[in-house]
Order: sequence, then structure tokens, then C-alpha cells
Amino acid sequence: MRPCRASRHQNSAVCAADKKELFLGRRLRASDSSADSCQQVSKVTEPSRGGEMEAAAFEYHKKEEALEVESFQGEKRKLIQPTSLKDPKLENLKQALVDWINKTLKAEHIVIQSLEEDLYDGLVLHHLLARLGNVKLDMEEIALTSSSQLRKLEAVMTELDKILGVEDSCPIKWDVKLIHNKDLLATIHLLVAMAKAFDPELNLPPNVKIDVVIVEVSKSGIKSEVQTEVLTEDSNAGSDSSGYPKREDPIEQLLKLEANKVNTVKKAILHFVNQNMATLGLQVADMEKQFADGVILLLLIGQLEGFFIPLVDFHLTPVNDAEMLHNVTLALDLLEDIGLQLPNIDPQDIVSQDVAATLKVLYALFRKHKRN
Repeated sequence: MRPCRASRHQNSAVCAADKKELFLGRRLRASDSSADSCQQVSKVTEPSRGGEMEAAAFEYHKKEEALEVESFQGEKRKLIQPTSLKDPKLENLKQALVDWINKTLKAEHIVIQSLEEDLYDGLVLHHLLARLGNVKLDMEEIALTSSSQLRKLEAVMTELDKILGVEDSCPIKWDVKLIHNKDLLATIHLLVAMAKAFDPELNLPPNVKIDVVIVEVSKSGIKSEVQTEVLTEDSNAGSDSSGYPKREDPIEQLLKLEANKVNTVKKAILHFVNQNMATLGLQVADMEKQFADGVILLLLIGQLEGFFIPLVDFHLTPVNDAEMLHNVTLALDLLEDIGLQLPNIDPQDIVSQDVAATLKVLYALFRKHKRN
């Protein structure tokens, strides 16, 4: 199997190497010329579909005389202003999210090009949930009908909302209907939230704001107002003496979030640890306590990096804080030797079962090896 795809600036070509890749070209048409036995397909593009659809939506509400107001009473719709659709910051954010998805799902040979057109049926979100959240859902791989797509989206987004800490009482910026209707604003809000939760070190374009029109239908007619919507926060709140922005440690950022979000990351890291320790017959259930003596940390490093640490170099069954400190110090030295920079981590913090210190070390290993 050899996936192939053309530049995004050309008519896109996706190799139908397997069923998933073929389905991602579900609105594609077969090319007349094909090389080898690999079927080439190219997307039938509708001029600025998604972008112009939203840009024209407000004008539609203003000009359409035959609109049956009664059927939409009480409904609010949020539409991106046409001028904001052309904002380079928004374009950069969209491309960053596309690149993030493609990198995350590269091993599964899934490639997307459009946030609106390639996420609405639940297939890509299903794979992101499984890949990033270690959540396996027993459902059909490919949903062809609108009803089956909505069922798939409902199941996937229910799990995502749990992970992202969305509660029924809280106003949310996305839902199943909006995603299925290819709503660009809702799709971006969902993906930004996922990136923050699953990949906090991802460098998304900061301070992206857009103007939106909020349209409300009532008995008296259609009301509208323009508001500013924040898609990503300003990361330049602090800077060092050189004038470059300061970046807070992702684990420190994580620990400021709600407990359920912290637990989600901890579960993902524990799953990663136990996968790699299974061959040694070891299981970790309590992250802070079981890593405090340095033994499992040393064994994990050896498993991941492919080398054996002589038993004479550390205490396999430490009996006091001094022996535990020796083990943890050795582990941090090894991490530095393999190129993992962990500034401001004191071995004593891990021995003392400090949550942040332990998470920082394990997260560094997780980041390096999770896609290897």
C-alpha cells in the first residue's frame, strides 16, 4: 500500500489505497488517467463552498422575502462576517488545524483538506478520539447516510464532550447538528478545544478573533447584531527580557484546568506507561506514589530507549529516601543524556510525590514516544 496525494494548491489527488482513504474522497470523481493500478480521484470543488456559503448567509436573511419566519422563531444563528472569512489569521488557524489532524492520523493514512467538508460525517473525529483519547467506540467505520452520520457524530461527540469537560448547563460553541451542517465556526471551536486538551504544546496561531453576526428570529421579525468571537487566546501576555513571548509549561497550564481535564491527560499517560511496561509484568495505577522511588521510571526509560540499566547502578528495592533520591536523580540524568530537557525539576520533588514534577517527566517521554 502506498498512499499518494497531490499539493493542496493543485486539484487534490488521493490514492484509493484502502477503504478509509477512498472514503475521504467521498465527493471525489475518478480521474480519466491513472498510473499503475492506483486509482486517482480528484475533488469536485464548488466555488468557495463553506466560506462563501457562510459569507452569503447574512445577505440571504436580509433579502429572502419568502422566508417562513414562524418555522424559525426563537432560533439563533451565528454566522461569520464575510470580511473575517478573508482574515489571514483565520486562514492560518484553519491550516494549522488541518496540518495537526493530518500529522495525528498519518499512521492511519487519513488526509483531510477542508475542515468543513471532511469532518461533518464523524469519521475523522472518530479516529481522532481513538488516537488521542484512547477511546474505542463499537460503531460502523463509514457512515454513508445522513441518519447514520448523525448517529456516529452523536456517539463520538458525547465522548468528546465528557473529555473536554462540557456540561449540559454550560453554553457550548458546537453541537452535533452544527458539525454535521458543516458549520465552520463550530468546527474550529471544537478542534481548538481538542488541541488544547490533547496536545497542549501545539503552537496554534494566537489571538485569532473574528466578527460574527448573531441572527435571531422572533415574531417581530429578524434581529441581528455583530459581535467579536475569540478563537484562540493571546499568548503574548508575558515576555522575557529579550522581548520574545514567554510560554508557560504545558503541564502548569493543564493543572490550572478542571479536574476532569487533568484526569483525562493522566489516564492517557498511564495507558502509555502500562502499554510499555506490560512486557515486564508491571502495572501502574497510582502515578505519584509508584514513580516516587524511581524504579519504574528507570525501567520505563530503558524500555522506551532500548537499553538495559545494570542493577548495580540503582536500588531495585529502595528502603529510604536517600536510595529513592539516587534512583530518581539517575533517571533524570539519563533523560538529559537522551536529549530531553526538563528544567526546574528537582529529583526531590518526584520523591515527595509532587504531581506537577511527575507529570512533566512522564509527559516528556509520552510526547517523544507516543507516535513512534
